[in-house]
Amino acid sequence: MSHEEKAIKATYFSIIGNTCLAVVKGLAGFFGNSYALIADAIESTTDIFASFLVLFGIKYSNKPADKNHPYGHGRAEPLFTFLVVGFLITSATVIAYESIRNIQTPHDLPKPWTLFVLGAIIIWKEYSFRLVMKRSVETNSSSLKADAWHHRSDAITSVAAFVGISIALFLGKGYEAADDWAALFASVFILYNSYLIFRPALGEIMDEHVYDDLVVEIRKVSAHVEGIIDTEKCFIRKAGMKYHVDLHAIVDATISVKEGHDLAHKLKDSLQTEIPELGHVLIHVEPGYQD
Repeated sequence: MSHEEKAIKATYFSIIGNTCLAVVKGLAGFFGNSYALIADAIESTTDIFASFLVLFGIKYSNKPADKNHPYGHGRAEPLFTFLVVGFLITSATVIAYESIRNIQTPHDLPKPWTLFVLGAIIIWKEYSFRLVMKRSVETNSSSLKADAWHHRSDAITSVAAFVGISIALFLGKGYEAADDWAALFASVFILYNSYLIFRPALGEIMDEHVYDDLVVEIRKVSAHVEGIIDTEKCFIRKAGMKYHVDLHAIVDATISVKEGHDLAHKLKDSLQTEIPELGHVLIHVEPGYQD
């Protein structure tokens, strides 16, 4: 299964899961007198639209290169990640606003059975986070990573709701707003996660160098290519699920231009074979001397 197929499959998993959970949370929150659960349902609803954005972004960013986009369309992925972050910020703002309003409005205690609903939701969302995060690592997808953090944010929101409802039920009358305070706390956590998702995507757009481990691997592979004496500069930039590389390779200064050209192609082919996640590889030949 290709990286794109893995990412798309994980996104469909998110869409179906979030749709089911939005319905369950909404009904449980309404009939169980819990705004924390309703806030959870609001977040799951925005997660559905965010996952559709991720799906579209993955498909678009994996379109092949064309005349106007010789490096492909991979840079679209972090742009879609920014949109996903926007959904997270919007849901956090709505939850915070409604929480504050509900804190000031008298209402009944939540129903005890809502805790069982929340317990099941927490387990499912943590499982979803781990699954989608694993796929994001396997595919090098920043937007899929953002989608995974949606699941983790949802799990944390549910934990906060669980604590809030427990406090309200344990302490009784006068503490009805405990789950509203829990929802307010969850909104702050969602905003913090939004920053954690936004920062790497911004670094990707700005060609920030954060790929030291990959540089080490590239140099290691290059050292085993016959005719390559050493490597110098190695610049890496990420676009979508691929890493584009500019590498300076040192070859014997006494060989012909054609031999140097052939060595560059040999090195490029070796790198793309040994490290499949590499996209374009540009080799600049530097003259050197064998000891």
